[in-house]
Amino acid sequence: MSDYLTKPIPGAKVEPRAVTRPWGSFKQYAHNREVTVSLMTVKAGQRLSLQSHTGRAELWIVLDDGAQVQIGEQILTPKKGAELWIPAGEKHRLASAGPEVRVLEVAFGNWQQDDITRYEDDFGRA
Repeated sequence: MSDYLTKPIPGAKVEPRAVTRPWGSFKQYAHNREVTVSLMTVKAGQRLSLQSHTGRAELWIVLDDGAQVQIGEQILTPKKGAELWIPAGEKHRLASAGPEVRVLEVAFGNWQQDDITRYEDDFGRA
């Protein structure tokens, strides 16, 4: 497995910048930073592999209730709006415990499919 540490990976959760406007507010999770943003959708009753990454840390923002998340040995049932930090090298998995669920992923570092180490996989991938 290659080492993809060519971009900086934060060691701790990146705190969003809160911005207030007359109409309300917004959070900036990566202000002028190089990141990869993905919207993950997990079908009802399905789950991703239990995996880790060498070249990236991830911030997951839960968009729907019904997600089940494993980070390390901890199993979480985060509510809609929860923010979860997954350090580089940490085992993690996303599952749908009910209806389809969506999670917005902000990945810091190099997003490379080759940096995935799978420990368990329902679809037989190595």
